[in-house]
Amino acid sequence: MTTSPAVVGDLGDELKQLRWVTDLLVAGSLATGDYIPRVSDLDLVALTDGPVGPERIAALEDVHRRLDSGSGKGYALGCVYVDAATVPDTEVRHPTWTHGQLVHRILSGVTRAELALHGYAVYGRAPAGVFPAVSGDDIRAAAHAELTGYWAWAARRPWLWLDPMIADLGLTSMARGRHALTHGELLTKTRAIQQARAPRWLRDQLGARRRGETIRSPRLRTAAIAWRDAAMTVGAAKRRGVRG
Repeated sequence: MTTSPAVVGDLGDELKQLRWVTDLLVAGSLATGDYIPRVSDLDLVALTDGPVGPERIAALEDVHRRLDSGSGKGYALGCVYVDAATVPDTEVRHPTWTHGQLVHRILSGVTRAELALHGYAVYGRAPAGVFPAVSGDDIRAAAHAELTGYWAWAARRPWLWLDPMIADLGLTSMARGRHALTHGELLTKTRAIQQARAPRWLRDQLGARRRGETIRSPRLRTAAIAWRDAAMTVGAAKRRGVRG
């Protein structure tokens, strides 16, 4: 298990004091052992004992703003707040703290798979006690949903790929999506870099950034490579469906 930054424990302490957050679970790269401090995001999932209404949202915003300016500064701490009664419903949108703001998002199939296969509890129940086991077909379905959902939307907007963060994320996400559709397995971001459909020089630069090095890639050329890869990968996913 990768060592957690102190802010993960601090969030757990804060949420316990609210008394209505029953479990705090770790997903993402911290769960899979691919976490790199101040490079990877921290992806957490909290379960609550009922709906998260306006008063509870205000309390969560206060907690996260304090942590983001304190022990969580520079750590990209994110957390999805799920009413435990709605766990089986994959279409419900949950309050989610991410990159300094609170939005409403579904708990994605990929995150559910990470929790079921690799997740662990900061406090409360183990993920396996809450989320059902996942099969290879479940992972394929989750990857297919992400490719034909958000990434299909992004592929129709080539100007988005001029953002270096989108270009990097897209290249690794396409590799992860293709791997999941073919093998029914999750692939870490670090391993995905070596499977990215990009020239060797760009894969090397992706790897350097993943290690925390300050390396810049040619913006226009990288954007074109990443956007083209996304368009092709999304198109192939739509044509062949969920099964690889």
